[in-house]
Amino acid sequence: MSEKIVALSGMFLFMLVAWVFSSDHRRINWQVIFWSLALQLSFAAIIFRFSAGYVFFDWANSAVIKFLSFAKEGMYFLFGALAVSPGTVGPAGEGSLGFILAFQALPAIVFFSALMALLYYLKIMPFIVRLFALVFRKLMRISGAESLCAASNIFVGVESALTIRPFLARMTSSELCTILTAGMGTIASTVLAVYVSFLHDQFPTIAGHLISASLLSAPACIMMSKLICPEKETPETLGRVPHLEKHSARSWIEAIINGANDGVKLCVGVVALLLAFLGLLAMANWILAKCAYGVGFILNTPLDLSLEKLLGWVFYPLVRIAGVSASSAGPIAQILGERAVVTELVSYQHLSELIRTGAVTDVRSIVIATYSLCGFAHFASLAIFVGGISALAPERAAELARVGFRALLAATLACLLTGAIAGLFFSGQQSILMSFN
Repeated sequence: MSEKIVALSGMFLFMLVAWVFSSDHRRINWQVIFWSLALQLSFAAIIFRFSAGYVFFDWANSAVIKFLSFAKEGMYFLFGALAVSPGTVGPAGEGSLGFILAFQALPAIVFFSALMALLYYLKIMPFIVRLFALVFRKLMRISGAESLCAASNIFVGVESALTIRPFLARMTSSELCTILTAGMGTIASTVLAVYVSFLHDQFPTIAGHLISASLLSAPACIMMSKLICPEKETPETLGRVPHLEKHSARSWIEAIINGANDGVKLCVGVVALLLAFLGLLAMANWILAKCAYGVGFILNTPLDLSLEKLLGWVFYPLVRIAGVSASSAGPIAQILGERAVVTELVSYQHLSELIRTGAVTDVRSIVIATYSLCGFAHFASLAIFVGGISALAPERAAELARVGFRALLAATLACLLTGAIAGLFFSGQQSILMSFN
């Protein structure tokens, strides 16, 4: 019971932090805040407490794992034994050569990107996205354009801005902040498969939890954005949800081709970011180590310092507030901190290692970490979203840059809030929601 009280208190403390950094406390629309929180609690209650939620959760988890197995067929054909994950056997009986990210996880992005493009062409995804957008607009009274973009971010990434491209040039600062926050506070379905491949062996129901986290994060992003950057103007699309822009593909084959090509670009982008940021992190840690050595020599006390440790100290009180146990808070705070500089992909891989090695054994803490990591809340993503949306609306580039760091703070708090809500509703007895090997 005490753990649930901590998680419940954490929810309101994260909201308080957002309120403290608000650009205008008097303009906060508390109806938005109330209904955002109500939607999150309702989603969590359905998923964690009702049989219908269990059924959906189990179905979603199984569906993602099945789709991932389809993606593996193309990977086996292209890369052979290199694509065989540890603990599995390839179609020709070949054993695994060990975990190789470039051949066993990233190529799944291409398959999922093509699948999403096909679903958009078939009008399945537009219907689902518009349904979520209508709910957000009706209950929270936010503009139709930001509702549509926030709903799109449950399923796709920076390309969600294309759904509201005609309105970007005339959007208010608050709307732009919400769009950036929703983009950085959620994950795209195209990369979901990568996280599943990291954690599925240690955390068999990871796919269902990631889908659940995406649903919870969208209203959390709207809430934190409207606390930090309240609406001061009248949005153009207030009171209506605009239609999604028509898909450019003229046939289902062209949609698949376009989706696959976009997936390749995304893969290359992920590889480039990892190469750049991991290299820069190593350089920063080398500099910190040299500085720590000098200080330690003067004080006659050996010091061990790294950027991950520094960020871990910053995030330690935040993960404790979210409900992570004292025994697990140190390593989980470090992986949440490192996400800010090396992306959530590396952090999920490190979470998998923590579970596998037994460094973190508390189930509730693992669930909270899984939900809190479920978002693009890092500096690389900030550059991608600000740059990507600025390319669509060059005249708003300065405004996007101005609200960008506020949006990153809002997205980080939204992810932590989602983790706290998961910790509040999660029960260790729910075997359908958690099954460790």
